[in-house]
Amino acid sequence: MSEVHLVLPNDIDDPATPSGGNTYDRRIIRALTAAGWTVWEHAVPGSWPRPAPAERAGLAARLATVGDNDLVLVDGLVASAAPDELAAHAGRLRLAILMHMPLGDDAERAAVASAVTVIATSEWTGRRLVELYGLPAARVTVASPGVDPAPVTAPSDGGGRLLCVAAIVPGKGHDVLIEALAAVADRPWTCVLVGSPTRDPAFAGRIRAAIAAPGLAGRVTMIGPRTGDGLAAAYAAADLLVLPSRGETYGMVLTEAFARGIPVLVSDVGGVREALGPGPPPGLLVPPDDPVALAGALRAWLGDADLRERLCAAARDRRESLATWADTADRVATALSGVAA
Repeated sequence: MSEVHLVLPNDIDDPATPSGGNTYDRRIIRALTAAGWTVWEHAVPGSWPRPAPAERAGLAARLATVGDNDLVLVDGLVASAAPDELAAHAGRLRLAILMHMPLGDDAERAAVASAVTVIATSEWTGRRLVELYGLPAARVTVASPGVDPAPVTAPSDGGGRLLCVAAIVPGKGHDVLIEALAAVADRPWTCVLVGSPTRDPAFAGRIRAAIAAPGLAGRVTMIGPRTGDGLAAAYAAADLLVLPSRGETYGMVLTEAFARGIPVLVSDVGGVREALGPGPPPGLLVPPDDPVALAGALRAWLGDADLRERLCAAARDRRESLATWADTADRVATALSGVAA
């Protein structure tokens, strides 16, 4: 039986701060276990990726408990902040890193150098790792996120039920979205913001104040984080997922929308095109940080029934080609099995 020690941020299961990275980690654990692996979880306390010295020391103490020559997979959020702690154990452990979002700094470069292999959560991430650190392509395995099957959402007549699923932080572009929504306030729509407001309270406060303005008040609703049935209900009540991010390595919420036949309106950043798939685009792409372009795309969506039907049909087609979490775990398992002693 194969065994792996998985080192994770301590907030992996915190319902108040769900994230794509945490979801990916948890689903990989479940899928590897279902495939017969023994997975030992090590959730390390810390404000990753900016831990205090005592928190890095806690990671070092945890690594010291792992037996010689054991296989250890470290989440990139932890690994990138603790290169010295990884280097201290690199000679006796079989180290791998699970990289969600490359930071491109010297600490991460040193951390990656301690690993035998790096698992990237998208093709874009894999290419960035090669570009940033000169890694041989053979040391990088891509394991893009899977998605669960879900019932198709029935679209409304006007397509005006907008949904944004993202933590309320600057990188997700809620300020761009609010400015764009104000520009199309003459059209019929509502918008639900699903995401934690606690990661950047000051930014979330500005968004909360902005949606209280005339034209937006009562039409944009912040409902906080949702998981499980609560998140499924939010998708079931949506016509269009809007994700105006300033950066994405993949965009797991996009494939969650496609699993329900919901099109997307998304910034053209990072690995987003990979999530859209190779066929007819199941959504609209706009430049990042461009509220005018976003407003134009929203106006086109709301005003053109034929466009909505084409995008819905493309989203339903994309639904049929989505990978499962078992597929993702199989790629991870292959990479881990190939880590030489």
